[in-house]
Amino acid sequence: MLPSKVVRRKAGRFVPVLLAGLILAACSGQGPQQTSNVNIQGPATGRSDYYLQQAQQSSDDSKTDWQLLAIRALLKEGKYPQAQTQLGQLPQQLSDVQQQELQLLRAQLQIAQQNYSGAQQQLSPVKVAALSSDQQVRYYALQIAAAQNRPSLALLRAYIAQEPLLKGDEHQSNIDATWQALTQLTQDQLNSVVINADENTLQGWLDLLNTWHASSQDPQMLKTAISDWQTRYPQNPAAKTLPTQLSQVKNFSQASTSTIALLLPLNGQAQVFAGAIQKGFNDARNGVLNAAPAQSSTPENATAQPVPEATTDTGTANSVVSPAAASMPPQESVQQQPAAPASQPAASSAQIKVYDTSSQPIAQVMQQAQQDGATLVVGPLLKNHVEEVANSQTPLNVLALNEPEQIQNHPNICYFALSPEDEARDAAHHIYEQGKRQPLLLLPRSSYGDRVGKAFAEEWQQLGGATVLQQRFGGVAELKQGINSGAGIALSGTPLTVQMEQPQSVAVAGLTIPAPQSATPAPAAESSGGSVDAVYIIASQNELQLIKPMIAMRTSSRNSTALYASSRSAQAGAGPDFRLEMEGLQYSDIPLLSGANPGLMQQAAKAFNNDYSLVRLYAMGIDAWTLATQFNQMRQVSGFAIDGNTGKLSADTDCVINRKLAWNQYRQGQVVPVQ
Repeated sequence: MLPSKVVRRKAGRFVPVLLAGLILAACSGQGPQQTSNVNIQGPATGRSDYYLQQAQQSSDDSKTDWQLLAIRALLKEGKYPQAQTQLGQLPQQLSDVQQQELQLLRAQLQIAQQNYSGAQQQLSPVKVAALSSDQQVRYYALQIAAAQNRPSLALLRAYIAQEPLLKGDEHQSNIDATWQALTQLTQDQLNSVVINADENTLQGWLDLLNTWHASSQDPQMLKTAISDWQTRYPQNPAAKTLPTQLSQVKNFSQASTSTIALLLPLNGQAQVFAGAIQKGFNDARNGVLNAAPAQSSTPENATAQPVPEATTDTGTANSVVSPAAASMPPQESVQQQPAAPASQPAASSAQIKVYDTSSQPIAQVMQQAQQDGATLVVGPLLKNHVEEVANSQTPLNVLALNEPEQIQNHPNICYFALSPEDEARDAAHHIYEQGKRQPLLLLPRSSYGDRVGKAFAEEWQQLGGATVLQQRFGGVAELKQGINSGAGIALSGTPLTVQMEQPQSVAVAGLTIPAPQSATPAPAAESSGGSVDAVYIIASQNELQLIKPMIAMRTSSRNSTALYASSRSAQAGAGPDFRLEMEGLQYSDIPLLSGANPGLMQQAAKAFNNDYSLVRLYAMGIDAWTLATQFNQMRQVSGFAIDGNTGKLSADTDCVINRKLAWNQYRQGQVVPVQ
């Protein structure tokens, strides 16, 4: 044992060293290198005012961290100017961790300002491996937002990388969004896909898409195909958690169509239209549709049959469902490639019972159909009857042949109509997809024109377009007076304003992505042509023959304004002179009247004496049968779509059947499909 003096001497030697160490530690704690205990890599759950207060009370490196948290909270709260101000007050010297967080915040602000390319530039230098799990979720969410929902391989990779970081509802949303992005890839994109050898998850998703494409028309076959895919890719996130659309397929059960009640007005003004629908429905049910290419067609000098007065859409509650009051040009002028002959469909064993909705109240008709054992109702046709059925809480499955003014989402009701509004919405998509951004609507001064204009303008703004211009005209007499006086049409419209629902911001993996800002109203054109780059004309054939030259009178030959028309102007009997006069004009119509099936077209034209208004309704009857036999798939499986005779048919979330029409163009005296 050492003497006590020695112990005291040794302890005395250590005291100065210990004191010096403590002094140095205290000094270093006050210096600029102190590590902040504020976690900027984790969640930010506080309010911006709290973080700003903490920043004001801090004088060391934690001040910058509190500022970064405050900026994140300000962005979450939508206080973008304040966030911009705080970004400008950050010090120049930042640690690597702070710099990474700053890049994320700058990208989020760029997205809030709709500068998506700027956001991508901010995200480019981020070192993802150095981010925390919370930051990685935000990073991929920003990548997804910057892609603006445009399907691409890069977008798919962002979803796939984000998936393992999410849980609960956010995880299911990621799976659903991945599937949506995948199904929206164009065929050209799919053909050019090149993936890395280690991208097993992406390969599994692509194979799932191939499985869907191969079997989507047969729910039972698709069920089996999905199960086989899950066996081949057991580790794929979609195999463990199916996209909602495919989960619906797995739970799908076929609706009974053993007894179908067909509800139509068999007397009164609508009788002729009901007859055309009924014939199409029965021909499809009995398997007597002619799918072979036609050997001959309607004579060029054929004239349109008189259209009953009831076909003129006046905007009343029970307007006829056909979008056009007249017909279209003879089919030998449509230079379509004949569709491959479809196999003759077999006759169905379903029992069809027809009920007259013009003879008794619709409630009694529905009750009688239920008592007669109907498992599915097709109809009614008139709008007020459809509204009554929608309000009746009927237990029967119903495929209504019109739409109510206000769509009601019922799990047992779908709506299928040939409405002019439907055609106007399709035209908005077609014109927008052709790169036009300043459309003018030439509309009749009537409630019909009001309805068409409103539908087009609403859809146009939904697509992201600016305010639409409108210009009204009277009728043939007024147009003739204008052309005789040399007035012409100057294409100087006024804004057509519609009240749009305010878009809501969307939360993506904890990030609040703001909704797009409202489009700026388009200025009215002041001179010939002005800023207008597209004109959508709602007119009869006689009116169109006057309108097109009147436009030419006020525009130069170098004017590039594109002209479009609805099927309202397409009539039978339009000869070569008319087709030459319409040079360059595009118009929409149903596929059956656009050469998709010449054999069936010839059969229908003969049956209805070349009255193509009734041919359209005949095609509607055919498609109504197809939709009825796939009712549960249409109602239960999101993404349902088929190629119909009235258009490419798809069902939205309210089970409203939307139609994508065929577009044709007059070119050198012929009618050719728009490519």
